[in-house]
Amino acid sequence: MRPVNLIPREERRGATAPMRTGPLPYLLVGVLALALVGVALLVLAGNQVTERKAEVAQLKREDAAAQAQAEELSSYTQFQTLQQQREMTVGSLADSRFDWERVMRELSLILPDDAWLVNVTASASPNAGSGEGGEGGGGTLRGSAAGPALEIQGCAAGQEAVAGFVTALKDIDGVTRVGVESSDLGEETSASATGSGEAAAGGGNTDCQTREFIAQFSLVVAFDAAPVPVTATTAEPATAAAPEETEPTEEEEEG
Repeated sequence: MRPVNLIPREERRGATAPMRTGPLPYLLVGVLALALVGVALLVLAGNQVTERKAEVAQLKREDAAAQAQAEELSSYTQFQTLQQQREMTVGSLADSRFDWERVMRELSLILPDDAWLVNVTASASPNAGSGEGGEGGGGTLRGSAAGPALEIQGCAAGQEAVAGFVTALKDIDGVTRVGVESSDLGEETSASATGSGEAAAGGGNTDCQTREFIAQFSLVVAFDAAPVPVTATTAEPATAAAPEETEPTEEEEEG
């Protein structure tokens, strides 16, 4: 016999009992859950944005403080740069400066007894001085020396004495070469002087040629290894001659 459920359908319990309210409560619960999740995400995003803004503000403050400190220290940086530039300038000038005092002192020590000078011109470059004291000044030998050089005019007791003086000049510290611009005996000068009345007196260069055996010379002493100065300067010509050898000639008195 088949059982029959006599309980009304609306009062039944269990899996077969019909839903009284339907699916609407479940939908509402799902919507509320989604809303809660959305609110939580919005709160988290807002917190992150606030933190990032705080970090940006902190970085801006640190940047401003660093810029202010850099501006305070900029004067020290400029002073350091100026100091370095001045040190480089002073170092360049010191490296290019030539010790003429030492050269003149050594020249006085190696000068032999059988030679004497009427003019010594010291110049730092070929364009610095023209060597007005003698014929050899500003000659081709001086132009070939780019650095400091001495132009020496004088006389010696013969050509052998001139050669000895040239050898002695090479003993000066820093001398790289010694060039002979000219070296003439007194009799050669006298023979050329008799050919012309105007050439009888050759200026200051013939003052020291008082005898026929005396050789008048013009030399160029080069210091090629010395650095070329930044600004070329010329030393004052130094003359060393006996009193009777520095008297002006008749031609100079007439001029």
